[in-house]
Amino acid sequence: MLLTFNQVLFLILTIAAAVVSVFLVLFLAQLRRTAREAEKSLQELQISLHKLQRLEDKLDRQLEQTGVIIDSTRKTLAGLAELSLFTTTRLVRPAYKFWPVLLPLLRFGWQLIKKRKERKNV
Repeated sequence: MLLTFNQVLFLILTIAAAVVSVFLVLFLAQLRRTAREAEKSLQELQISLHKLQRLEDKLDRQLEQTGVIIDSTRKTLAGLAELSLFTTTRLVRPAYKFWPVLLPLLRFGWQLIKKRKERKNV
């Protein structure tokens, strides 16, 4: 049984169409699986972005609190600078005449305090 040219072409086209349709079905199935995985990845990404947003909000609050702490520290240091200036200009410089008398008395008092502590510890 001999096939005509038209029958051979029809047979080749039918086999080619079957092969193409199988590859097309496999491709669409893979595309569907990929789309599902992409959707899952997108949901995970949205969850991660939400967590990052909450983390950013926490960091913003912490930075605001840090700014308040820095301002209060700045005020404290300014107060300490004024206190040290007052101490040096109003107390130390006018009392320089009495330092030769005060230093030995302070040293003697410090030694007494240390001896009392040593007696309590023993």
